[in-house]
Amino acid sequence: MMIQNNNNKLNSYFLTGLVDAEGSFGIYLTKYNKLKAGYSIQPNFQITLHKNDYALLEMIKLYFNVGSIYKDGENLYKYSVRSLKDLEIIFKHFDKYPLHTQKRADYELFKQVVLMLLNKKHFTEEGLLKIIAIKAAMNKGLSEYLKTAFPDVVPVPRPVVIDQ
Repeated sequence: MMIQNNNNKLNSYFLTGLVDAEGSFGIYLTKYNKLKAGYSIQPNFQITLHKNDYALLEMIKLYFNVGSIYKDGENLYKYSVRSLKDLEIIFKHFDKYPLHTQKRADYELFKQVVLMLLNKKHFTEEGLLKIIAIKAAMNKGLSEYLKTAFPDVVPVPRPVVIDQ
């Protein structure tokens, strides 16, 4: 397996392929009445691997120079990036080394939400509803709770990935 290049760093193309297989882009909404829109919105890019591959997660963290590694259950570890500023670094990578599977559609939707958060669009009811419509189009869609709370939300069109 080729994971390093001549600079003793993680190969960028390998990393993109690994994320195509083992990564995820998620948007998490939590009811929070103290906020103007009533919900806390947390984007999360993550890669989850078996504990035997912990060293690879450390290499990924060094590659991006952002994020954290967490234990996730008995045998798994998760590399995670949640900060809006740090996610911009993640975007630079995937814009230069694009994903090739359907995960690319989730990436594009995820990026839309993060850009809305950076531009403070989530503080309006219209912005919150747009974020929920984007989340509805992502791989895992809306939780039952969000479907009940927002029954009229129509998912945005999912980007088409054709060059797999």
